[in-house]
Amino acid sequence: MTIAARPSAGELLVSSAAHGGGYFQQTVIYLLDADESGALGVVLNRAASAELADVLPRWVDLVSPPGQLFAGGPVAPNGAICVARLANPQEEPPGWRRVRGDLGLLHLDTPVEIAEGAYSDMRIFAGYAGWAAGQLEGELLQGYWHRFVATDADLFGSDQDDLWRRVFRRQGGETAWFSGWTQDPELN
Repeated sequence: MTIAARPSAGELLVSSAAHGGGYFQQTVIYLLDADESGALGVVLNRAASAELADVLPRWVDLVSPPGQLFAGGPVAPNGAICVARLANPQEEPPGWRRVRGDLGLLHLDTPVEIAEGAYSDMRIFAGYAGWAAGQLEGELLQGYWHRFVATDADLFGSDQDDLWRRVFRRQGGETAWFSGWTQDPELN
């Protein structure tokens, strides 16, 4: 799959090594929506401070390992977004909206009994990352983000701690050099 000229739902945004500190340092974001009115996505590689069992206990047994709540971004951190992969791509269960292919968003008001068995993978995020119209495109032009094709392991892998480095590493060539980036400029 090639990356389109404009950011689109279903691709990764990976923060630039030179992005600096702050919330988005060494983050990998899966874009859920991107159009002329703006963009939104969820951070894949940051665990939330809250436990999933404390926030949404009925969903604990349905989410993919490591079975935790992830911090999806700084916008609406008290809200929850569920990204789910259909178990049967020919069926679209109630409460599900396609993002790309067999991946989509599952509304968490959906009864757990309907969701059981309908999804092969599921991850829940507290909050999201959002951009106003043209804001993401501007940040891309300034070099804050890299855009890459998402893989299954990016979204549902059990070890998300070194995801930022793994995504850069698999790109090969000079882009893979970023996987060894450190905060100390003398070590880069």
